[in-house]
Amino acid sequence: MDLAALTPVETLAIIGVVLGFCGFLLGVFALVRISYLRRSLVLLAATDGRDTFVDIVARVVKENRELAKDLDEIDRVLTKTRHELSDALRHVSVVRYDAFGDLGGRYSFSAALLDDSGAGLVLTSIHGRSETRTYLKGLSSGKSDIELSPEENKAVALARGDKK
Repeated sequence: MDLAALTPVETLAIIGVVLGFCGFLLGVFALVRISYLRRSLVLLAATDGRDTFVDIVARVVKENRELAKDLDEIDRVLTKTRHELSDALRHVSVVRYDAFGDLGGRYSFSAALLDDSGAGLVLTSIHGRSETRTYLKGLSSGKSDIELSPEENKAVALARGDKK
């Protein structure tokens, strides 16, 4: 078929058929696209009294914000608790011994109670045949102004975590 030999009416008819076919293809494409959009819209639209996808996402975002606020509050309280706990007398040890060689049973003891910085006290009770004496010595950074006995030093070392 020689295109130059076509009459203007035949040329217009061929152009019309080509344009019609292109329009048909465009229409099929539009139908497929609209069908896809409808399926997507069904996910977003509320059906049977259920929440829409957008409502669910908004609720989850709100809950996440509330959780973040709660987490910040918990972190603040935990930081405060850790600070307060460092001042608590939580490192404790007790050393029992016989203060006098002739008594048995190891009734005498030295107890060390320290915080994280080594401040605290040493409580010593010396048990004898006729009496018991109790002494209390303060500590700062694991040291006392009053000289500590070997048993008291051992109790302090154990409370600080030394393996003596």
